[in-house]
Amino acid sequence: MATMNRNVATAVSPHLMVMRQPCEGRSGKAIACFPLGELDVEVRATTDSVVVFVRREGRGGIALRAAYVVGAFSCVALDAQSDETARLRVTSALGVHVIILRAGASALENLGMTVRFTPSAPIVLPFMPRDLYPLDEKDDPLGAVGAVEAAQRGLNVGVLYFHLDQPRFGDVLYVQNLTAMNDYYRTTGTTPDGAVGGTWPELGYMLPTPEPGVVPPIGPLPAGVEITLSDAILVFRHDAPPHERDSARRFIQMLGVAYKTLALPGVEFRNWVDRAERTLHDIDHAPEATIEHYGHRYIHPYTNAEYPDIMVQMSIIAAIHDWGKWNGTPHALETQLKAGLEKFYDKKIESLRRYLPNVGTDKDADAVDSWYLYHPMLNLGFLALDGDETAKTLLLKSIDFGIKAAHHFAYKWPVQYKVTDFTVITDVAGADGRGQTDVGGIYAWVMLQAFELTDDKRFLDEARAAIDAAMGLRFSVNYQANLTAWGAAACMRLWRITNRIVYLEQSYVYLASFFHNCAIWESEIGHAVHYKNFMGVTCLQDAPYMAIYECFDSFTAFERYLADSGPDLEPAARMLIGEYCRYALDRAWYFYPDALPPEALSSKQRETNGHIDRNLSFPVEDLYVDGQAAGQVGQEVYGAGAAFIFATRSFHRIDGAPFRIYCDQFVQSMERTGDRALTIALAGGENCKAGLSIVRAKRRKLGKTTVTVADGDIIRPHQSSADRIDYVVPANGHLILTWKES
Repeated sequence: MATMNRNVATAVSPHLMVMRQPCEGRSGKAIACFPLGELDVEVRATTDSVVVFVRREGRGGIALRAAYVVGAFSCVALDAQSDETARLRVTSALGVHVIILRAGASALENLGMTVRFTPSAPIVLPFMPRDLYPLDEKDDPLGAVGAVEAAQRGLNVGVLYFHLDQPRFGDVLYVQNLTAMNDYYRTTGTTPDGAVGGTWPELGYMLPTPEPGVVPPIGPLPAGVEITLSDAILVFRHDAPPHERDSARRFIQMLGVAYKTLALPGVEFRNWVDRAERTLHDIDHAPEATIEHYGHRYIHPYTNAEYPDIMVQMSIIAAIHDWGKWNGTPHALETQLKAGLEKFYDKKIESLRRYLPNVGTDKDADAVDSWYLYHPMLNLGFLALDGDETAKTLLLKSIDFGIKAAHHFAYKWPVQYKVTDFTVITDVAGADGRGQTDVGGIYAWVMLQAFELTDDKRFLDEARAAIDAAMGLRFSVNYQANLTAWGAAACMRLWRITNRIVYLEQSYVYLASFFHNCAIWESEIGHAVHYKNFMGVTCLQDAPYMAIYECFDSFTAFERYLADSGPDLEPAARMLIGEYCRYALDRAWYFYPDALPPEALSSKQRETNGHIDRNLSFPVEDLYVDGQAAGQVGQEVYGAGAAFIFATRSFHRIDGAPFRIYCDQFVQSMERTGDRALTIALAGGENCKAGLSIVRAKRRKLGKTTVTVADGDIIRPHQSSADRIDYVVPANGHLILTWKES
């Protein structure tokens, strides 16, 4: 929410009124009770529900409906199993509910609740009310006053984050582990789109149910088959945060606690080096990839479709540049593509334009999305900081126009405008009524690059002004995922330069908004069974899909964020970033058409975006959490930089060794400590895992390798072959790798 409003009930449903009476009177049958840190947990059976009460003495609490049952039922406590605090069985004419409660052992009080249901007959469940109610000190939901900061957006993480102010109960983070309900969604033909949210004080999860009178496309829940209806995680903190930055930090911290309770999906080794080599060949040789104008080569945004533009050109150039550095030899294609950059420069407005001068009349040559003006500058900045004087010149002669635009819009950019006179074409996005709220983040990063290049303080001042202008947006800072990630990186860099703690804190606002839009669950709905989506982020705040470009550009931004961080960084932020990047290396593989079965690819693409060619190593733009066919938007040539970015960050060359090292967490440092010994420091989250692989170099043989942790314990290989040895190692700390030639 852009502003924090204190919520009180303005209208109530019959379900709230029915829930309110037993809450206030503490009526019904007491089934179980146990302490949870400084909280008290009590389970009671009411007239139509089994309710879990979590209270802080004298300061209110929450009521969590574990089961909603129409008709008579019985509820009894069973013996809890080893990892459980309480287990209950609810028996009714509908069938049997089993409710499992787990009190979390963490610095923050947390409670897990799993509800499984076995129908007594084939059944289509009716409407289910939401399951979470804040309570005042008298257990009255109508007396509770607080604010909802964040709720589930689309098919992203099933999250609700709110604070209860009167009484002063504190912060509550509620997460539904949607992965656990895949069987339910597939059986009923439903999806959990926006399933977690609500209107104060009726909050929480609303189980998706088929529309009344409509036969489900797959069928009812079968008799005698247990299915999970809820897998909730609640995390609690005392008191409310003093400002949005601390609220965001707490969100990240509490989300980290919830994340650690999940059964995480596995990840696989991905040969991004091979993918990059294939991609480079296809960019260079496939006629669908490039086009010639003015005697120069330019990149097609999509396969044989759309006009060349500066963002696309610079994205591919920067990625190929990194590939050349990693290989030790620049690739000729980088020089070829750089040669045509000057044609994008307009001397009249003294800036880069989006399109070449000969762009077709079906395009508005003067129109530019706000972020499109700055992203090419970002990649020019990377080249310039690497010693490319031509890139430096082009950046510095364009940057004043970028500053002029920022001043004109007072650091609050619209969606699209004309570069000739700043006339607004599209002011705000229809989904939230806001402009491109996170452009200030990427703008700040570009300004910091210019500051590093020139030592001119006006660029530092511009970066600070842009970040300062975004303060107050709370969880609405995200417009486009990669821009939000660059905003976080800019804040971290500003903190390093200025030593002002406010910028470290503000980086958490960007991170909170980013992970709010993250699908922290693995969907198996529809075609999603053929690919992975865990930790994927929807590309825009209202987009229905994950996009490859935003995926790898966010990965790059987070690499910079972590490089600038230090021990003061909130550990949960380090963990979530590391986990996002780890899963990106695995998940992004499925954007490539040859990694998907033909039936999972859309037969039709957006009208102007060409076609999909499974023989080309270019990714499709779009994968869908709800299992729609992939590639409806098109096959991105401009997303082809993903392979180079992932290869150069995850694979590490070792001079003289018969192998390369692959690691799916960022390597903080790597030091050669002997002829055949290496010390590796990883910078992932505490208690997290990393995949470490020893990958045979071409025309070499793998010998014996040994991996030990700092205390000397030897880590056994997870699997091994003549070409690769895989280890699962701690994501944080030091490793020692030794080897013998075969």
